[in-house]
Amino acid sequence: MSEGELRCGVGGGGVATVVISNPAKRNAMTPDMWRALPGLLAGLAADRAVRAVVLTGAGGTFCAGADIGSLRAGSEGTQGLAEAAEEALAAFPKPTLAAVRGHCVGGGCQLAAACDLRFAAEDALFGVTPAKLGIVYPAGATRRLVRLVGPATAKYLLFSAELIGAARALRTGLADEVLPTAELGARVAEFTAVLAARSQLTQAAAKDFADTAAAYGDGGAAGDAGADAARIAHWARQARAAGETAEGVAAFLERREPRFTWSV
Repeated sequence: MSEGELRCGVGGGGVATVVISNPAKRNAMTPDMWRALPGLLAGLAADRAVRAVVLTGAGGTFCAGADIGSLRAGSEGTQGLAEAAEEALAAFPKPTLAAVRGHCVGGGCQLAAACDLRFAAEDALFGVTPAKLGIVYPAGATRRLVRLVGPATAKYLLFSAELIGAARALRTGLADEVLPTAELGARVAEFTAVLAARSQLTQAAAKDFADTAAAYGDGGAAGDAGADAARIAHWARQARAAGETAEGVAAFLERREPRFTWSV
């Protein structure tokens, strides 16, 4: 596809890799690419063989953001597509990890921030650049950025549109691990293999609880108490029915790898 595409493959270990590919424009996201992402993720969520997802860019760049050409007719339509894609990624029920090389800018940083984790190469550059274009950054994306890096760093990034390196991204919480560029792929493969071997029940419940706590900023106490109680009860029922704990304890005592069967 001449104007960019999202490529997807699922490895034998149950790790799906989604590749942002638009090399002529440093992997910028076109409107069609934004539109494609929610449906692609829905398919991966429904696939029981998929246990984790890696989002990365083709070649040496993660994503340079939205294709600027698509903004000429006005940013609102493209921004709405980007928000829908971001929210679909943030809501994905299985672990997600962004593997970042090179530029991770604008809408690319928006997508990386929507992942659960971000592993970066030493050459990675992060930036949130709507101030260069006079665009109001979406409220949801702004809140997510604040939860990751704190208000001061979020304002630094949003006010200035300056790029920061991987070392600073690690210090501020925008990156979770930074690796030599040549070692990033192997580390991502190693870590996602660990994720794929763990209990999906534990991961799904932890993701639900952690995201709820982060959204309210107080452990969830300010949220709807009834909804919180229903959430806790739901996962308690899932745990009782799944038998994951019995399998995990048996595997530990028998000195073998557990065979967890619960799936999202």
